[in-house]
Amino acid sequence: MGNPLRAVIFDVDGTLADTERDGHRPAFNAAFREAGLPWEWGVELYGELLAVTGGKERIRHYMEKYAPADLNRSGLDDWIAGLHQAKTRHFLALLERGEIPLRPGVARLLRELRAAKIKIAIATTTTPENVTTLLKSALGKDSPGWFDVIGAGDIVPAKKPAPDIYFWVLEQLGLAAQQCIALEDSENGLRATLAAGLATIITVSDYTRSHDFTGAVAVLSDLGEPERPFSVLAGNVHGHGWVDAQMLVALNQRKGEEVST
Repeated sequence: MGNPLRAVIFDVDGTLADTERDGHRPAFNAAFREAGLPWEWGVELYGELLAVTGGKERIRHYMEKYAPADLNRSGLDDWIAGLHQAKTRHFLALLERGEIPLRPGVARLLRELRAAKIKIAIATTTTPENVTTLLKSALGKDSPGWFDVIGAGDIVPAKKPAPDIYFWVLEQLGLAAQQCIALEDSENGLRATLAAGLATIITVSDYTRSHDFTGAVAVLSDLGEPERPFSVLAGNVHGHGWVDAQMLVALNQRKGEEVST
């Protein structure tokens, strides 16, 4: 028998909500305009930039590739940090206006896991404020308190695909990786979870559909709903049509049995 499922760990951007294309990208562009910069991150370009994890890191990578002259600014690190703070302000405004809804099945699954007394946690590189504002706008002001652990932002030095944020969350939960399952949407996220020893379900987003998800327990279109089941892109979900607590317990148990044989 595999270890019983004790916790589910959620990524945020692209997993809880489609925040990248219609949230972070326009927020970056608003910050650039505000700073008087001639930069514009289109949908396709932003898809390329997502290979770099972390907003400040993404800005620096863009500058190195597309605006190298700007790297000569004095106090570059502080300037990038200020630009990222402005982007966060614009992103939070989008969230507060309710313009970035949760993905299908997310709200249902969170409530089901709480009812089943299975812990829920977050492991993300986005800022803590982004996380709590998304949760409050989509699920109500008390919803951040639903989570046993929220690991976000610069709480660990190395961002995904490094597994550090997942190790930190596991430590805070006081659980072994085999007692948990992770939900991610990207190859970088999957590399982080696998390095931390976590069984992982992928729900693809527009930006990550073509990523390499080798090693995931299952790759799905989304978490699904009873009235609108998910599509299975890879893996065996044993007849389930939507992700619920029962499915996660069964998948984690099977994963444990595979490891022990």
